[in-house]
Amino acid sequence: MKRKIESFINSYLKEIEENNAGIFAGAGLSVASGHVDWKGLLEEFADDLGLNIEKEHDLISLAQYHLNKNANNRHSLNQKIANEFHHGKNPNQNHEILVRLPIFTYWTTNYDRLIETSLKNIGKIVDVKYATKHLANTIHGRNAILYKMHGDVENPDEAIISKDQYEKYYQSHGAFINTLSGDLVSKTFLFIGFSFTDPNLDYILSRVRVTYETNQRKHYSLMREVKKEVNDSDVEFELKKLKQELIINDLLRFNIHVLLVKEYTEITEILQEIENRFKRKTIYISGSANEYGKWSPAIAEEFISSLSQELIKNNFKIVSGFGLGVGSSVISGVLKEIYINRRENINNQLLLRPFPQGNAEIQKQWNDYRKDMISYSGISIFIFGNKLEKGELVTANGVESEFDISKAHNSMVIPIGATGYKSRELWEKVLNDYESYFGTNNNFELFSELGNDELEPKKLIELTINFISKIIKN
Repeated sequence: MKRKIESFINSYLKEIEENNAGIFAGAGLSVASGHVDWKGLLEEFADDLGLNIEKEHDLISLAQYHLNKNANNRHSLNQKIANEFHHGKNPNQNHEILVRLPIFTYWTTNYDRLIETSLKNIGKIVDVKYATKHLANTIHGRNAILYKMHGDVENPDEAIISKDQYEKYYQSHGAFINTLSGDLVSKTFLFIGFSFTDPNLDYILSRVRVTYETNQRKHYSLMREVKKEVNDSDVEFELKKLKQELIINDLLRFNIHVLLVKEYTEITEILQEIENRFKRKTIYISGSANEYGKWSPAIAEEFISSLSQELIKNNFKIVSGFGLGVGSSVISGVLKEIYINRRENINNQLLLRPFPQGNAEIQKQWNDYRKDMISYSGISIFIFGNKLEKGELVTANGVESEFDISKAHNSMVIPIGATGYKSRELWEKVLNDYESYFGTNNNFELFSELGNDELEPKKLIELTINFISKIIKN
């Protein structure tokens, strides 16, 4: 299974990098935040009907039985949806990881607002669609789109829950069916918190399968292995395992590949690993320089430019805060590689965030600004690190702040000690406690060489690129 998960992580990462990834969230994603699942939602109605919710599997029929008994009056059902999904719950770690990834397309059968809340919390503009009329509108500047195919808690009277609504879905929500069908063809989905008992999704998957047969796009699902509950007999447990195995095999008809985990916490670990690996393809360059030590300005600027160019050549993206004496050389190196050799859009390879200048009040915001920049990266490189303060040359405390923030964000920190100043201090700090920073003593000698100030700039760049490639593989 570890091999399958490793293969999944590599494949899904590639889809994310190529903007082809999508997320399909089921009730299980929100249960971890304290929301009820379908059984919890309908339990009191099952009791009212004289049924045992634990013995019921056709829950949309159960909702319909409740409506039948109440002359199709769904007031109590609407009230239940509003009460259960409206207030008091916060996004969980899985929500937070998923929205930090550069994924544009989200689908869900959930009524709650945890996904859109998570997206908004990190500053994304999300275009939410939970009614057919919404599909015709586009929010300007959106960088995420969320389709809520069964409705939203703010409009519980329109939430899809009864058998009658499911039977009419192809008429009332045909545009959602067409949109999801298109996304299933063009994107690779990760189904999370989903049990695959939803008739609407089954209908849509079947349409795609019949149309594309053996040419269906590959999708993935993370599921927990069934567990033996306290009241389960050996026979009941074996039947549960058999049923899960049959479901997994059946999903292969739709080219959905299930990855089983023993505990839900493993799902979080898998998502965290996806995020960590994705971020390691983006490098934050920290540094400032009023002078360059024994290097002349021309040599130092060429070093910074060539280092940036080599990082782009090796398919890394760069984030920079446009530090004094450093930022312009970073830009020139990126431009050389992108416009001269690769002919790509610079926005895909360089994120430049100059620090706002002004009074002390603005400068107080610099720490938050640094956190925001560094959050995009998984590796931070530190070079030089000095500034003039009251006419005297001092080491740059801002570079040290960025080192601390990078460490707090679990970024790999690589001070190039040979460039001197604050970077030298930070290199010594890492060297003296290497294993705690990199989790192993592998490549210690290589890192040690990054402090060799007798090296030519070209050799120092080669060492840096080599060290980065090795720690990523480890």
